[in-house]
Amino acid sequence: MIDPLKRINKDEIMTLIEQKKYFVLHAPRQTGKTSSLLALQNDINNNRKYKCLYINIETAQTARSDVARGMKAILSALNRASFLTFKDDFFEEYLLDGIDRFGGDDVLNQVLSLWSLHSDKKTILLIDEIDALIGDTFISVLRQLRAGYTGRPDTFPQSVLLCGVRDVRD
Repeated sequence: MIDPLKRINKDEIMTLIEQKKYFVLHAPRQTGKTSSLLALQNDINNNRKYKCLYINIETAQTARSDVARGMKAILSALNRASFLTFKDDFFEEYLLDGIDRFGGDDVLNQVLSLWSLHSDKKTILLIDEIDALIGDTFISVLRQLRAGYTGRPDTFPQSVLLCGVRDVRD
């Protein structure tokens, strides 16, 4: 098996993270994107400088233009990933009532801001299968990430990587 961190240019990615950039990684199916992201998450967390979380948001695809339903699926992915990675239930509270408190069009922005504020390290978010999202849910995720961008690195993730088969900048 090829080392997953050798499939990506880790030095370039770490430079982008240090520069507080949001960026896209895209490649054809079955090329090792997910394996590389999981290895990158572990490598970053083992370095102990950042708190890095990988999430797969493919389950939100069926929400299509139902933003609240899509955000609920994304909050669920955040909750599950955070618990499995850090044994941390930080996102659970927002899974239960985040949509009611902040609304579908701002819940991701709010929750990522609170996560960053709560963390003792700068946060990094790796979002896999971003191109699985459709319609208003996709637009809402991108808009909420953009809205939080100016708060980085103290009140929003320092860096966000969007991964998929398609280049979502298009």
